[in-house]
Amino acid sequence: MVHTQPTVAVLRGGAVPDVMEWPPGPPGSADGGTMNRPGTVGAARDTLRTQLWPVPTIGVALAVALGVFLPRLDERIDDVLPASVTRYLFGGGAGAARSVLEAIAGSQITVTSLTFSLTIVTLQLASSQFSPRLLRTFTSDRFVHGTLALFLATFAYSLTVLRTVRTADDGQDAFVPQISVTLAFLLALATVVTLVLFLAHLASKIRVETMLREVHTSASDTADRMLSVDGEPPAGNSAPPDPPADAILVPAARSGFLGGVDEEALLHAAVDADAVVLVDRHPGSSLIAGTPVAACWPRAAAGFDPGTRSQLTERVATAISTGYERTAAQDVAYGLRQLTDVAVKALSPGINDPTTAVHALGHSAALLCELAGRDLGPRLLHDDEDRIRVVLRRPDLTELLDLAVSQPRRYGAADPAVLTRLMMLLRELGWTVDRPDQRRAVTDQLARLRHTVDAQDFDAVERTTLAELGVQVEQAATGKWMPNPTAV
Repeated sequence: MVHTQPTVAVLRGGAVPDVMEWPPGPPGSADGGTMNRPGTVGAARDTLRTQLWPVPTIGVALAVALGVFLPRLDERIDDVLPASVTRYLFGGGAGAARSVLEAIAGSQITVTSLTFSLTIVTLQLASSQFSPRLLRTFTSDRFVHGTLALFLATFAYSLTVLRTVRTADDGQDAFVPQISVTLAFLLALATVVTLVLFLAHLASKIRVETMLREVHTSASDTADRMLSVDGEPPAGNSAPPDPPADAILVPAARSGFLGGVDEEALLHAAVDADAVVLVDRHPGSSLIAGTPVAACWPRAAAGFDPGTRSQLTERVATAISTGYERTAAQDVAYGLRQLTDVAVKALSPGINDPTTAVHALGHSAALLCELAGRDLGPRLLHDDEDRIRVVLRRPDLTELLDLAVSQPRRYGAADPAVLTRLMMLLRELGWTVDRPDQRRAVTDQLARLRHTVDAQDFDAVERTTLAELGVQVEQAATGKWMPNPTAV
């Protein structure tokens, strides 16, 4: 398609290389903007969730507060506790209490260092063996957060209680906070159990099956959050408007990745200025500061006055958040990117693990089949009078399929097992899709895959198997054949 509007022709590209066309996707993919979509707050929450420090920091703060409050409670009630209770509390003197608390504090900092070391080694292994983009999966692990919080909280609590223990040699009345020392002992036992569980969790976490499952689950959650089910009736006019030649281009404020779009802020800005706003990049796209990321134009024939124009562009730029890395907050293609990275990494000469690549492609196939049933067209936001105010770019099935297939096809071209799994991926997707454009995307990828197969030096059996699978893909994509599951 030849673009005839030079003012907006620079608005091209996305997370997956492609040329933006107007209208940017099939009509009938609109919704009324009533779904619960995360904005910049959701992106900030996702960023905090993938950091190692928030939960341990909260744990230390609570431990210090408890270490200050509980000894004061001990001063009031220790002398009046019944014998049936005190027999289960710490019964040693001040010297013994100090020794216990010092031992707990010293051991906890050692165990915490060991836990941090194991976590760092796991992160390094995941980055080198699988993909650097899987690190967020590890750093967002709540069990790791809780383990570090417990260890550091026990250390901080023991030190805080230690300062309240007094002996007669100090020139004061001897004081041993029995409940506080007993709780420190119980926390120490809990850390021992947690350390064993942490090692078992780490051994499970580092397995490729676990990582791929978690990536798949995260991607499905993002799709549930960001995409409506295809076939839901759209609200109002569903055809995206064409931007005029004199549309105002809004440049990216800084370079990075488009982390998210505050849909509510964009809608309010468009309504207040009586304008239409189009964001041409979807979350996960690479942005360069100063290059166009959005366009806006007045809905009425009259243009903007200078004040309205300046305010609108500023509000649009503010509603588009840019980060230094891709996240799963609004990026529906990020899960496929991670799965493809694992497959490509496994096919590298240094790893040479086609079995892992085939496993990753299985998850990609399942995820693509899920996404094929979603509304992947442009998202349209309407005002109260059912007029289109905001058009948001989103990847379509063609882009997502190319993301999942192209690189594994290139780097696994010499492995029949990888090409066989790619053929099966297309066949499984062919059974799922029902729209002509989606079926065309499957058959286009089949043609490229057949070209790759023809260029390889395979034996007759391998070629026959791949050829038969190719025929099955065509039959599945056209809906003319349904396989017998027991024969597959």
